[in-house]
Amino acid sequence: MEFRAARDDSDEVLVAVEGSLGRLRLNRPRAINALTPGMICTLTNLLEDWAGDERITAVALEGAGDRGLCSGADVRAIRAGLLDGTLDAAGFFRAEYALNALISDYPKPYVAFMDGIVMGGGIGVSAHGSLRLVTERTRIAMPETGIGLFPDVGSLFLLSRAPGELGTHCALTGSQAGGADAIAVGFADTLVDSGSWPTIVARLASGEDLEATVGQNAPAAPSTAERGWIDRCYAGDDPVAILEALRGAPEPAAREAGDVLATRSPLSVAVTLAAIRGAAELGSVTEVLAQDLRVATAITAAPDFVEGVRAVLVDKDHQPRWQHASLSEVDGTAVRAMVAGA
Repeated sequence: MEFRAARDDSDEVLVAVEGSLGRLRLNRPRAINALTPGMICTLTNLLEDWAGDERITAVALEGAGDRGLCSGADVRAIRAGLLDGTLDAAGFFRAEYALNALISDYPKPYVAFMDGIVMGGGIGVSAHGSLRLVTERTRIAMPETGIGLFPDVGSLFLLSRAPGELGTHCALTGSQAGGADAIAVGFADTLVDSGSWPTIVARLASGEDLEATVGQNAPAAPSTAERGWIDRCYAGDDPVAILEALRGAPEPAAREAGDVLATRSPLSVAVTLAAIRGAAELGSVTEVLAQDLRVATAITAAPDFVEGVRAVLVDKDHQPRWQHASLSEVDGTAVRAMVAGA
């Protein structure tokens, strides 16, 4: 069995059929398999075709290279397209979120190998699957508040349902976590050894149902030991009060989280808090993705996204000049209108 390019004009997605298993491999290893519009279109078309193909009983997703499954959407390219007027932001997000919705409602087992780095859009193509596998190498995050965005791709459906305020902590700070934390917040199901993927693939290719027999329950995530200050500090709908609670907490970890939060885009933090509270009231991933589309279209029109990507990924000076000097300057009415689409 050999992988081949899924499209004649691009090898950014590779495809193979092994037994009854349809295999997808994201193939931009130098960019940690960051998603391009072409990749999103290819994945969507393949999954739609395989949904009706009786020869395919399950689908497996993996990433090329040894750095990770997917670092997210190619936000540098999105920024460039916004600056030169060649990108329809709403169209890009609409296509990406349609793929996320397709995965969430996929009629066949969809297994994601979440090894290495899995961030942003990488969570969108993995965490909505039916079997989500993490490893000892997994580093997972939704770091969007650090680049003037917000955690999208339906991730807030999962984070809003995490125990206590763990999801709020992850969404607002964007801090990286390991495989055990990914399971704790609902991004993944089970922990496997990073070297076990070929064996898992072989079992899937034979038609075996792996949901109850692969991997092991992860140990309690370290963050669960911090639930006291997390649940206390992140309660409520006021981002300013949350930051003050973190910075005034007696726990060093809480104060450290406050320091991190203070570096994020104030607009992004305020929007993310409103969006995760909104997601908690929505009943499906698809409904959250509809909210995501409203917010993504609005927030990429604000200056913080272009500036945040510049600071973190283009110039890499890590000195963003945000639109607002602090959270207290963000207009709460405007934030609520952005999330509600008013």
